[in-house]
Amino acid sequence: MKKLAKILTMALVGAFVVSVFTACGGSKSEDKLVMATNATFPPYEYVDGDAYKGIDVEVAQAIADKLGMELDIRDVEFGSIIAGVQSGKFDMGMAGMTVTDERKQSVDFSDTYAIGIQSVIVREDSEIQSVDDISSANKIGVQQDTTGDIYSTDDYGEDSVTRFKAGTDAVQALVSGKVDCVIIDNEPAKSYVAANGGLKILDTSYAEEEYAICVKKGNDELLGKINDALKELKEDGTIDTIVAKYIK
Repeated sequence: MKKLAKILTMALVGAFVVSVFTACGGSKSEDKLVMATNATFPPYEYVDGDAYKGIDVEVAQAIADKLGMELDIRDVEFGSIIAGVQSGKFDMGMAGMTVTDERKQSVDFSDTYAIGIQSVIVREDSEIQSVDDISSANKIGVQQDTTGDIYSTDDYGEDSVTRFKAGTDAVQALVSGKVDCVIIDNEPAKSYVAANGGLKILDTSYAEEEYAICVKKGNDELLGKINDALKELKEDGTIDTIVAKYIK
């Protein structure tokens, strides 16, 4: 009997340890803020060695710090971010994402944290010298599922737009003459032009838009916490400092 009692006691202790370990594991995962991004969009998000860097990365880290959470960054295709947030795979999406009426049907958005400009990149010898010169006869390169894709398709038609998985791919197509221009956010455009000779950005902008963070529809608790954190980060100058670090 004593031996049986000892075995039962050890089993109970083992079960308790497993239970505590499982509970701790669960609470740890709940302390993570999982952010989906597309790290091909400098200076907002990009990969530098083994690290993620950029405006969105630093703002997200500052939000996570405010919330007492660990930031977990997942680098995915831009077009899969909203679906992943909808399904609960990611807590939030942050990738220089513009607030649009169409996207609002799928996800909720935080307050704006940055203003973006859609610009047009052309070759230096291009006949396209202003936004007004672009027509449906041109081949327009875009990163798929971005607002550059949405706006240009609306303006010039499906047949005029060539979609690429990454902005870098669209720019390489421009360099090689496969497209006549690339419509993309201004800050990444600057980086692409600096890295590729023979390109320039048109003086006039194509569109202006607001960047925000997307969360699952109805997740008011997380949205409220993110907005509170953003408000504090704006008021104490943190966001301005981060932006100034990357945009001169």
